[in-house]
Amino acid sequence: MNGSLAIGKIFGIPVKLHITFLLAIPLFAWLIGRDVELTARVIEGFFNLASGIFGFLPTISIDTSLLGAEFIPYLVGVGVALGLFFGVFIHELAHSLLALRHGIRIHSITLLILGGVSSIEDDLPEPRHELPMALAGPLTSLALGILFGLMVYLVNATAISPPLAGASIFVLGYLGILNVMLFAFNLIPAFPMDGGRVLRAWLATRMPLARATKIAADIGKAFAVLMGLFGVLLVFNPILIIIAFFIYIGADQESMMVRYNVLLKDLRVSDVMAREVITVSPTTPVPELIRMMYATKHLAFPVVDQGVLTGMVTLDDVHRTPEIDRDARQVRDIMTRTLVTLPPDALLTAAFRLMTQQGIGRIPIVEGSILAGIVTRTDILRVMELREI
Repeated sequence: MNGSLAIGKIFGIPVKLHITFLLAIPLFAWLIGRDVELTARVIEGFFNLASGIFGFLPTISIDTSLLGAEFIPYLVGVGVALGLFFGVFIHELAHSLLALRHGIRIHSITLLILGGVSSIEDDLPEPRHELPMALAGPLTSLALGILFGLMVYLVNATAISPPLAGASIFVLGYLGILNVMLFAFNLIPAFPMDGGRVLRAWLATRMPLARATKIAADIGKAFAVLMGLFGVLLVFNPILIIIAFFIYIGADQESMMVRYNVLLKDLRVSDVMAREVITVSPTTPVPELIRMMYATKHLAFPVVDQGVLTGMVTLDDVHRTPEIDRDARQVRDIMTRTLVTLPPDALLTAAFRLMTQQGIGRIPIVEGSILAGIVTRTDILRVMELREI
């Protein structure tokens, strides 16, 4: 995923932080810290309600004297935000470990501002595998919520000072409630929540996968619209509006990705690629390259030296070269040398996924180091249109 920073691996799975995660920490710290007194009363009321339902649990009282001291509310906010994202990471890890158990390779786990995403090798898991995989995350969040809740009662029973106990109960209680909410929210039967995947897995046993995905995605988009309207018209909550936006985009992308996989299923790059490719030499002058772009209406050319693919030169490369320097430059001075390539027998879905992830419009197809052809995003979209007839 673009804009992500690799931070390590766990069980062989790369873990990444999206840039939005760095924005989330100060945002959450401010949102949590500004209403710490009111939030403490809500947490207190929630756990005392649980104490009333389960008579063996003691009542909870949160001492807020430490929570109200200078910058402490915002430090507590940072702690809650980090704890929340730890919970999200464990949630995604549960999905991934169950996928690995079913033999599905995980490309990465990426933490985002509003949650996480596990990138799996197979975008179309079998319904019998998808159902337990989808349930693993919410059930893990529920288990974390219960664990944090039990820790609240444990801290309440200890002999530490009331102000310190109050701050600890605030953090643990907040995380307990958030993880229970994460459990409930993810079970909403709409994409991209896990409940949407549960719904799709159930529907896919009764109809084609593409249709099951479309129904779950349409429900997700309808839910997002209602949430957005609620956030704008009734309570004007920016967080709800942002969440609604991400849900709508996620549902739409899920539906499109399944459509791509269904339409491109079993096709190889060699079935689509252009074999007659116009190439340029590393010593081609940049002005001649520009004339070729005008003449052929192509905006990129593979660079071949003595039959070997050595780079790719695009209109963007030309734009990055100051106009005053172009007359003295050759293609080898401006071309991109680090290339994304594929062999002819690669799946077309893999090519499309690479284009999406890397933000590129074409991929050279090579056998060894010899250029065999080129496949473009336009080629793939044209094939999809034909297969929909």
